[in-house]
Amino acid sequence: MYMLAGDQPYEGHDPAIVLLLLLAGAIATPWLFICGVRLALRARAVRSTTAAIRAVATLAGGATVCMYTWGVLHLLFFDDADQAAACNAVVGKGRLTGYAPSFAPLHFGCRSNDGRTVEAVIPSYLNPSVIMLASCAVALTVIAVIRAKED
Repeated sequence: MYMLAGDQPYEGHDPAIVLLLLLAGAIATPWLFICGVRLALRARAVRSTTAAIRAVATLAGGATVCMYTWGVLHLLFFDDADQAAACNAVVGKGRLTGYAPSFAPLHFGCRSNDGRTVEAVIPSYLNPSVIMLASCAVALTVIAVIRAKED
């Protein structure tokens, strides 16, 4: 989790990390999808269940990276004025005491003077989708490894 310094309560996500994550996602997403499709075509040609599971695991990994990158993209176009406006809209004008950003899970929270933290930028479906897709990718990878050892 991205930690805030006590004297900087209105600091958001580090822009350099946001750009690096976007670059990594922009490279990894198409690469994983292309690898997944190639594995699927190979699995179809040899009619291998293990190869098909590997292909689906790779595609689930690509979908995980894609969803996370989509969330990070929301942060790219979110400047200081937009942060304040979005936070004031969700917590109420004059009640904002700081931000609570994190990269894992992806979050841009707004802290109010009553101690609540409310999400302002990241869509509510994003983190559950990333967790579900990552769980599928890991589970399918484990199944593929176990099946490959049995073959």
